[in-house]
Amino acid sequence: MNIYDKYETVIGLEVHIQLLTNSKAYSSDSAEYGALPNTHVSVITLGHPGTLPKANKKVIEYAVRLGLALNCTITRENMYARKNYFYADLPKGYQITQDKTPICRGGHITIKDKDGNERVIHLTRIHMEEDAGKSIHDQDPFDTLIDLNRAGVALLEIVSEPELKNADEAYSYLSEVRKLVRHLDICDGNMEEGSLRCDANVSVMLKGSKTFGRRVEVKNMNSIRNVKLAIEHEIKRHIDLIEAGGTVDQDTRSFDASKGTTFSLRSKEMANDYRYFPEPDLPPVIVSVDYIEKIRSTMPALPDELFNKYKKELHLSDYDASFLTESKTIASYFEDLIQKTSNYKAAANWMMGTVKNYLNENAITIDQFPLPAHQLSALIKLVDDGKVSSSVASQTIFPALIKDPGQTPLKIAETLNLIQESNTGALQELIKEALQKYPDKVLEYKNGKTGLIGHFMGEVMKLSKGKADPKVANELMKKELEK
Repeated sequence: MNIYDKYETVIGLEVHIQLLTNSKAYSSDSAEYGALPNTHVSVITLGHPGTLPKANKKVIEYAVRLGLALNCTITRENMYARKNYFYADLPKGYQITQDKTPICRGGHITIKDKDGNERVIHLTRIHMEEDAGKSIHDQDPFDTLIDLNRAGVALLEIVSEPELKNADEAYSYLSEVRKLVRHLDICDGNMEEGSLRCDANVSVMLKGSKTFGRRVEVKNMNSIRNVKLAIEHEIKRHIDLIEAGGTVDQDTRSFDASKGTTFSLRSKEMANDYRYFPEPDLPPVIVSVDYIEKIRSTMPALPDELFNKYKKELHLSDYDASFLTESKTIASYFEDLIQKTSNYKAAANWMMGTVKNYLNENAITIDQFPLPAHQLSALIKLVDDGKVSSSVASQTIFPALIKDPGQTPLKIAETLNLIQESNTGALQELIKEALQKYPDKVLEYKNGKTGLIGHFMGEVMKLSKGKADPKVANELMKKELEK
């Protein structure tokens, strides 16, 4: 038996979501990313004596939106707290957060395991807090530099129950979180910019045990893939240590992406090490039922709802539905498209094929795509009506339409003389001409070599200069050969 099969893994994730607010959580300083260091600061961000914070209403709205999307219970009376600890990029010496009254409790995220089965991962809480600044270690050989632009930026932290079983499930969980916050327009989800950050708590125990093993926390992972790699490394490290007779130190670690390994930063803090105190400068925030219902009424269709709609109502595959709900902008465009065509499968194929390829080749997103949905639906109709083949539509008409979006697909097809020949009389003449060129192959066909029909169809398409309607021509060809 493989030694690693003796153990089961317990994983809990803490995901920090940087909110798309214009200003910081408790001051009017800009929250924009990418400015020169220490330019988005003020006396409030810097924690000068006598300054007072003020709660950003947008943070509360976004917290409620996320809580509703995740089926959480919304806390009506919200108190703020100070989380005290010393670190160079924490200018006030404490972080304004929530302790006893997180704005959202409970809730869940549904993921898929490696076999495609759904698993519900329960949440402990979601709370509001502010970010710390940023320590920069790679620009000066002797000193750590501090940029406080990020200090005070609004965050929501989602804390999961320790229910994830492996690195693949953690990957799926984070992917779902990122997709959801983008659909809700509350976070851009860019891990490489630090706007979505994840700390993973990992431990292992013997299968069947009721006692959790010692856990470690892994921080500073800048991609979902790195979270997966870090967890995989930690699982192996823990088991190897235990099997060698050692013990796992409860510490906080960082992930080195270049080596695929983790290293210790410090011994793990316990909750009482932080010294939470009530925040005296911010009054409680009361979230009324009317306020919650007002936000609920403005909620967009969520990825899970759209996924089920595309599968059950439009009869699309899991693969199609997954692609179409991965991005809110793709889903919005597709929603517009299916209002204008009932050929849902063709619409999905265009989105996942020709349109996706165009976006990738030009490094743009769907909101920069030059063709409105009604133009694409007209192109689909042209194929459905048998006026052009799908290959002509995608390879010839689509590029022409991109160059001149003011034209209609039909007008382009007529101008370029691309309308298919579906007149049976004209096609019959072409079929006879094709068959007369190959009397020996006609005989072979009649003797059972039916695959030759492709050869005859190729000849018909050549004679018609690609304008013969393949479906009509194929049926007429079969009838002619069976005479």
